[in-house]
Amino acid sequence: MKKITFIALSFASVLFFTGCKNIDATKKINKENLNNAAVRDANIKKGTASISLNQKIYDFGTVNEGDIVETVFKVTNTGKTDLVITNAQGSCGCTVPVWPKAPIKPGETGDVKVKFNTSGKPNRQQKTVTLTTNTESGREVLTLKGSVTPKSKK
Repeated sequence: MKKITFIALSFASVLFFTGCKNIDATKKINKENLNNAAVRDANIKKGTASISLNQKIYDFGTVNEGDIVETVFKVTNTGKTDLVITNAQGSCGCTVPVWPKAPIKPGETGDVKVKFNTSGKPNRQQKTVTLTTNTESGREVLTLKGSVTPKSKK
């Protein structure tokens, strides 16, 4: 038993003394990662992007079934860093958004264009478009609502 203990202690001390070499850790730093982190940290210190809309709800009134309703939501970046809209998703296939793919600079405005096809959608309608953004909340919901007069059945 003493022999095993002696061997284990000897092995541990060899590992301890050989593991404590004088290595310069600065040679292991990737300069590109360091620069990327500095840029990221500077953007974080600016604060998040903030979004301001000219309207969140568009009431298209009364239209005939089969009409295509179109509107534009004005999106203004009121934050201190670029506003990025990564996705815009309609609540159904009848609601199609087109959004700016390029970042919106602080103070600038972009357009989110939305088309709603009323075919097969009679009576009261309320459709949404969800914007996925880099704002604090991470999303904004735009709403289209109104009434669709059904086609007369012949």
